[in-house]
Amino acid sequence: MKRKEYEQALRRLHGELVSMQEWVKATGAKVCILFEGRDTAGKGGTIKALTARVSPRVFRVIALPAPTDRERSQMYMQRYLPHLPAAGEVVVFDRSWYNRAGVERVMGFCSAEDVDRFLRGTAEVERAMVDSGIILLKYWLDVSQAEQTRRLESRIEDPRKVWKLSELDLESYRRWYDYSRARDDMFAATHTAWAPWNVAVSDDKRRCRLNVISHLLGSVPYSPLEIRPVELPERQDAEGYREPRPVATPVPALY
Repeated sequence: MKRKEYEQALRRLHGELVSMQEWVKATGAKVCILFEGRDTAGKGGTIKALTARVSPRVFRVIALPAPTDRERSQMYMQRYLPHLPAAGEVVVFDRSWYNRAGVERVMGFCSAEDVDRFLRGTAEVERAMVDSGIILLKYWLDVSQAEQTRRLESRIEDPRKVWKLSELDLESYRRWYDYSRARDDMFAATHTAWAPWNVAVSDDKRRCRLNVISHLLGSVPYSPLEIRPVELPERQDAEGYREPRPVATPVPALY
């Protein structure tokens, strides 16, 4: 997709997202959005496109670090529950509790019993979320082998992206089919009527972002609120005030 076409479509969707945001605030709705997928699938870029024009006070992005020793001793879902949305919030998880079904399983960070327990219990936890009034949307971004290879190679060659390439990424790349099996088991256990998985092909990042945002907007039952007219008020009179020479250090005007 050409940049101009993409930006025109995204501009329109951003307007709709703002309408959705105002509806969420006014109605006290609770929206929770999960993004999962292989490395380089485009989760970060999709989340940036989704949140670029909305308020971070309403749209909260959650990307948890590796668990602490204390968190490892807790019930697995416990560290995620405090981040679920309250009334008037949209919470976006950049990877979520499904780490257990994906990277933790494939890389051996948990036992087979841990994975089995997770897959058996997660659907019911998500049912409880939905029963509490949360609108739960789960997205899997699906990237092909060839496109993943191209994106990882571009990280190697680009100094702006090399920080994205870790040893874990390289090992994940090698274990493509282990991840495929893990994904299949995850879908089988957690694709439910109340919290289905939505798969978006992400080889074309721009189309993927537009498709996901469009689907999200169609999945949240918002209606645009009436926009009150806004006029700028007159500024107060200076009453003799004059701008002084700055006391603070100025930033050099290099550009």
